[in-house]
Amino acid sequence: MEKTNNTNLKSLIEGYSVEVIPKTVSKIDSFSEILPQKTRVYIAHLKDEGIEPMVAAAKRLSDEGFAAMPHIPARIIKNQAMLNDWISMYQNEAGVEEALLLAGGSPEPVGDYDSSIQLIESGLFDKFGFKRLHIAGHPEGNKDIDPEGGIKNVSEALSFKQKLLQRTDAKTAIATQFCFDAEVVKKWADEIKGAGVDIPIHIGIAGPAKLQTLLKFSVECGIGSSMKILTKRAKDMTKLLLPYKPTQILRDLAEYKAKDPEFNIEQLHFFPFGGVKQTSDWLIEAQN
Repeated sequence: MEKTNNTNLKSLIEGYSVEVIPKTVSKIDSFSEILPQKTRVYIAHLKDEGIEPMVAAAKRLSDEGFAAMPHIPARIIKNQAMLNDWISMYQNEAGVEEALLLAGGSPEPVGDYDSSIQLIESGLFDKFGFKRLHIAGHPEGNKDIDPEGGIKNVSEALSFKQKLLQRTDAKTAIATQFCFDAEVVKKWADEIKGAGVDIPIHIGIAGPAKLQTLLKFSVECGIGSSMKILTKRAKDMTKLLLPYKPTQILRDLAEYKAKDPEFNIEQLHFFPFGGVKQTSDWLIEAQN
């Protein structure tokens, strides 16, 4: 790789975040030996998971010096009292000051909340003085919001959330689903910016992992046309057993960013399907 391109890539990788589940946190002896200090670590809230392991994971990460950012999925929260209790537990027991607000994967809400918009409108995150509030983004669309395809409704929802978040003192960003094609990312980022959404984007990237693992998660998460990059690789017997590495998408995104400083990708957000350490080790290698 040319030196200039490597400099661009290193700049893009710096300050990356990762996503884990409580079970992952409990299996790692020391995050300090794996991740750069102060790395933001999102904690995914699985729909059958209670709040206690989530808070314990957040406390563990905060105690080790990391910025814990738990998911707050609207559709599994019964009412405002429950939301207030969750936020209070996160803050009082784990010192959490950041959250990713999203609708969640449940098809139907269990209570009063159906969307991240309602979570923002609750005013509770302002009340507790949260310093960061992120919202979800979908470069390949979201069939829950745009069932016919496209991003019209998603863009309108992002625009509305942007206006709501501008009333808070919290810093904001769009944390996205993972994607495999930089052209898809660029098209989406340009389109939402053209629609007036100017929130920094933390683009989701699948970390190094077995191809079969990524195909499984891609289907489960509804990844769209960019998955053709994986299926094409799966047809090549010489590459089938080799782990996927996000080298190409990162090089392309770094090049887009270098050519257009206004390109709204601010950071990378990694889904470490092959393990946190494998992702971290690969990122160190990619920057050298």
